[in-house]
Amino acid sequence: MRITIHRGTHEIGGNCIEVATDKSRIILDVGMPLFNEDREPHDSTTLRRQSSEELRKMGVLPNVPGLFDDTAPKPDAILLSHAHEDHTGLLRHSQVEIPIYASVGTSKMMQAGAKFAGQPILPRDRHEKIYAGQPVQIGDFRVTAFSVDHSIYGAQAFLIEAEGKTVLYSGDLRMHGRKPGMHRSLIEAVKNRTIDVLMMEGTHISHKDHRGPNEYELEAEITAHIQSAPGLVLASFSPQHVDRLVGFFRAAKKTNRIFIADAYTAYVMYLIASETSVPRPESTKEVKVFFPKFFEETYRKKQLEKHFLVMSPARIWMNEVRLNPSRYVMLFRPSMLESDFGGILPDRSRCLYSRWSGYLDRPDWQPVKAALAKAKGDLIESHTSGHIFYDDIIELVGQVNAKTVIPIHTFEPELFPSSTANVRILADGELMELC
Repeated sequence: MRITIHRGTHEIGGNCIEVATDKSRIILDVGMPLFNEDREPHDSTTLRRQSSEELRKMGVLPNVPGLFDDTAPKPDAILLSHAHEDHTGLLRHSQVEIPIYASVGTSKMMQAGAKFAGQPILPRDRHEKIYAGQPVQIGDFRVTAFSVDHSIYGAQAFLIEAEGKTVLYSGDLRMHGRKPGMHRSLIEAVKNRTIDVLMMEGTHISHKDHRGPNEYELEAEITAHIQSAPGLVLASFSPQHVDRLVGFFRAAKKTNRIFIADAYTAYVMYLIASETSVPRPESTKEVKVFFPKFFEETYRKKQLEKHFLVMSPARIWMNEVRLNPSRYVMLFRPSMLESDFGGILPDRSRCLYSRWSGYLDRPDWQPVKAALAKAKGDLIESHTSGHIFYDDIIELVGQVNAKTVIPIHTFEPELFPSSTANVRILADGELMELC
């Protein structure tokens, strides 16, 4: 078995990994990079518009034989660990004959992201469903998926076996979410196996002294912030982050407020209702749906008429929100400030910001901060990472006890050797042969 990490050995995001035998090849993730060579964030909207040739010239499209062009035999499959764009963003540039293995949850999150956020979609005719704990055979490879906890629904790690060797690819994961049983199941499955290689995400390997709250602790924090809020509470988080969605919904319920989803969030709730405890918005009085102006202008073009009709019984209008703002916790994004609030937020509004703090420096958040100040409101960061913390990386690596650990999804792979044994740092494009 051979491993080549085409992208991701010295950066966070953009994963693209090839695992091969003499007869078979599989690709683990086809991610759009998050940062350029200077570690400045890419403009994902701009990158989505680029052609394959343009991305190749920019160095964004990795040179993987047969994956993005037909100059070589095609890989047998692409495996997607989860639906974040830094793992799926180059999918539309891949050869259309290559099947794509992904969880049902990943398919649903990609469907929602494509409808509402311009993200890549998973073509139905290419999608091969892969279920946790149920091995599939792909050429020479026996692949078993395991559900993992991450900041998006449907994430998986992959155990890959071929030619007497075993590789575990962590994907993106953490141990401080709402589902600790996922981690226990993964460790239970591998504890009596010989793992030759662990490809381990290390987003936080350089943050040795940082540890945020778990999702249950964060829910308590959010609840307290809502309880003390004198007016409307605006909630800023990704609708695909189901753990966070559950936390805000439960916090609203505990404080006797109604949770207002936007159309995007309501769509996600609709998609996952049969698999989670999240209710469909139209099925409960505890949730209302606000249709932002942009959605009303585009839902027909996006073929969301059914969603519009299904969610309409739960609809709430802006004048209702303004009449009694302290009754609500409302999903908010900066674009709504002008288009839906007319640039003026209700008095003493509180925005609970539950995303990566770096986004607050972007231009679209500056008018929001000004509007909150004018309304005598405030913005409070209330967040925890979707990635595994330093101490948990060390614990997980020790539990797996792989012969070799390859850091990935990190800017500082060299920090792994000081904390774990048997680390091998690869360069992008470097081949590793498992003997």
